[in-house]
Amino acid sequence: MNNSVVNTARLLGAGLRALLVLTVLTGVIYPLAVTGVAQTVFSDKANGSEIKADGKVVGSSLIGQSYNLPLKKGQETPAPDLKWFQGRPQNGLGGNSVNTRYKLILSGATNRSADNKDLIAWVTAAKAAVVKDNSTPDHTVRPSEVPADAVTSSGSGLDPDISPAYADLQVHRIAEKNGLTVAQVQKLVADHTDGRTLGFIGEPRVNVLELNIALKELKALKEPEALGAGS
Repeated sequence: MNNSVVNTARLLGAGLRALLVLTVLTGVIYPLAVTGVAQTVFSDKANGSEIKADGKVVGSSLIGQSYNLPLKKGQETPAPDLKWFQGRPQNGLGGNSVNTRYKLILSGATNRSADNKDLIAWVTAAKAAVVKDNSTPDHTVRPSEVPADAVTSSGSGLDPDISPAYADLQVHRIAEKNGLTVAQVQKLVADHTDGRTLGFIGEPRVNVLELNIALKELKALKEPEALGAGS
């Protein structure tokens, strides 16, 4: 009986020591080591790929944002603010009906097939809107010029990038709305176009948030010049 108690106590002690050692190793030392390496080697990605403007964090390069006008009375969805480059559509994400105290960023796709009538109607309407919004008095956008990413949402609905073709499609509108030349805006797009990862993975892309921050900076430089010319 005494031997049984002693053996049980010894086993419990060994188990507790193993628990303590593994807790320290896997719960303290390992996380600190991984965090230290991450912060040292690629701190930007470890911190959420934050994008800063004017010294403040304005978003992440991994999550798309919307650039809309304030919602007006009677509107179900806000109209796009056409002074800014627009990202991909965010249809089908649904709403937050669980806790309405908080406005959540929802991720998801429409999950509709290519021959779904609702999807076809959305794409048709989106293409017409893209043509209308991006046509200017001296430049008309043809429906055949509208790329797929201009009228369809991504699998997550939060894609931060657009294709160079969609960015180029918006150049004339951006130039007109912001008092810039087409050449200035084209250069802006070219400077913020990233190629394929490692030269062969994925497609060329333009991060909309980074592009709009650069657009804001370009407008800020333009305004003093306009004031100087008028004085």
